[in-house]
Amino acid sequence: MQLKLTNSKWLANLLLIAPFFFWGTAMVAMKAVIPNTTPLFMAGVRLVPAGVLVLIVAAILGKPQPKGWIAWLWIGLFALVDGTMFQGFLAEGLERTGAGLGSVMIDSQPLIVAILALWLFGDRIGLWGFLGLVIGVLGISLIGLPDQLILNLLQKDAITIVGSWEQLFASGEWLMLLAALSMAVGTILIRYVCRHTDPVVATGWHMILGGLPLLAVSSSVESQQWINIDLAGWMALGYATVFGSAIAYGLFFYFASSGSLTSLSSLTFLTPVFALFFGNLFLGEFLSPLQWVGVSLTLVSIYLVNQREKLTAANTSLAEITSPSQTETQLQQAIVSLKEPETLL
Repeated sequence: MQLKLTNSKWLANLLLIAPFFFWGTAMVAMKAVIPNTTPLFMAGVRLVPAGVLVLIVAAILGKPQPKGWIAWLWIGLFALVDGTMFQGFLAEGLERTGAGLGSVMIDSQPLIVAILALWLFGDRIGLWGFLGLVIGVLGISLIGLPDQLILNLLQKDAITIVGSWEQLFASGEWLMLLAALSMAVGTILIRYVCRHTDPVVATGWHMILGGLPLLAVSSSVESQQWINIDLAGWMALGYATVFGSAIAYGLFFYFASSGSLTSLSSLTFLTPVFALFFGNLFLGEFLSPLQWVGVSLTLVSIYLVNQREKLTAANTSLAEITSPSQTETQLQQAIVSLKEPETLL
């Protein structure tokens, strides 16, 4: 029995980390194929087939379909924000910036989720959680921001800093920030969507309804979307569709519908870690010393955010142990009062 419980715990942890592993590796796959295709087409192909796969799995599991116009209204809003907007901004931004820097911009969304979850659901952050989020943002900044920009900031070279930031945002990073905002709002919306329909079914429909506009716009403004894609490119798109969308989104929004949004979103800091590791493995990308420091800080931030309640409880227990109790204080006062007459004699 103990072995089964242990295995179940390990399996649950693997499933919790799986979406961020698939997202990180999907970024590498998309970055490899994007020179041979167009961004909106790639975003649509990543969503629509994945949504169909999720709905097929939902039907096999006997999940009920949405009922009523309110349920479809929430799914439609979810599809617009987390489907069309997020994937559109992501694909356009990925074409104009590097995968590492793009991951940094997207993975700033846990701060937005934490603030919104605190405001809407009372999902407390606490001192350790806030410290973990700050360290996480610092970590992914060291991972993805150019080393020269960081050195200029440390040296307070104002002219070079201004030029670096102008160059930074001229290359499309603002699109990644918009993608991060869209994903954060989508993570919050899933709580409202799940009040009216099953989270797995909602995930499938939001992919289809969010991907169709991307394909429609692609057919109007883009050309030669698939002519130059070879077999390896289709395999990369297939991986991004099945693992980076269908499985990853299904697991993520299933956990988001019931668990702590702040803790779950903090794990998105793992995405650039996986992206950089497999980018180095398959695309020949290398980590600088500053990026290695960023990876270490990222792992520390994940530990702090996810263990914040245990750390707070441990500090409380330690404070209770080190501080004298009321009974001990009363006993000390009684001893002092007994000794006072002897001092007078």
